[in-house]
Amino acid sequence: MDLPVTTLDESERKLLEIRCDDCGATLTLPAHRFAAICPYCASPSVVDRPAGEDSARRARPEFILGFVIDRKEAARRVQAFIGRSRLFAPTAVKHAKVSAVEGLYLPAWLYGSVAESQYQARIGENYTTTETYTTTDSKGNTTTRTRTVVKTEWRELSGTHATYVLDVLVTASQGLGNAELETIEPFDLRALRRYDAAVVSGWIAEEATLERDEGHRLARSEATSFVEGRIERFLPGDSSTLQSFRTTFSNEDTDLILLPIWVFAARYGTDGKTLRILINGQTGEIQGKLPRSPLKIAVGVLLLLAGLAVAAILAMTVLGVAL
Repeated sequence: MDLPVTTLDESERKLLEIRCDDCGATLTLPAHRFAAICPYCASPSVVDRPAGEDSARRARPEFILGFVIDRKEAARRVQAFIGRSRLFAPTAVKHAKVSAVEGLYLPAWLYGSVAESQYQARIGENYTTTETYTTTDSKGNTTTRTRTVVKTEWRELSGTHATYVLDVLVTASQGLGNAELETIEPFDLRALRRYDAAVVSGWIAEEATLERDEGHRLARSEATSFVEGRIERFLPGDSSTLQSFRTTFSNEDTDLILLPIWVFAARYGTDGKTLRILINGQTGEIQGKLPRSPLKIAVGVLLLLAGLAVAAILAMTVLGVAL
């Protein structure tokens, strides 16, 4: 379904557009909120310009989810998240300003369809049987005994399977990949509402930098994995193996939506590595990969070994005195 092309109303015209040369994100924000760094990767390599006719001609999102978690709560969660790993974190990360957390609307493609599949599988049915066996003891005496064993009879099975594929979310952003988005899912899509510029007013919002065709491809891939799992759970028998399947998708719908997320991004180290922590702005789910300082880890290991060595020496000393 093609999105309608609309022009911006008066409340949206005083906007600034920034483009990050490092991560590729393109964002719009109110003109009074000057951005010197990218909120995704903390890069200073941003180019800003007024949001002109090109932005006005871009298709609007169809739906939007509003923020539930506020800035104060987001900063608290980031601080707690970093605090859990402060011991081995680089000094620059420990002293990063958590107040720099930014709330923004992330573009994503919402996909739905009907999936019809043809599959080939092997189905295993268990049955029990009694078998006879002999044992020999240490004196050479043999004894005949019986036991019950479970065996599996396998047979081929082919068939059809149909299911709805609903609410598949994939990123529409070059600045934040699909794998990272999945870490803070799910979003409660029951709260979706039609896009309204008033909801976005005052917030940073990213333009969709991954085209619909690419989003459709990513969503199809996730939908195929979903269908595979549904077929595997659908198969009868005590055990089963799905050998192959072929799926046809119909009634496909791919809508552009905006998702609320909080982002904490900081650069650290001489090589400018990026730390990024994401918070689901609706549920509060927080994820990120905190770096570890190799030097601090090495010192920690040495201290541990030294402590164990001292404990061993003391134990031997006490044992020697006792003897």
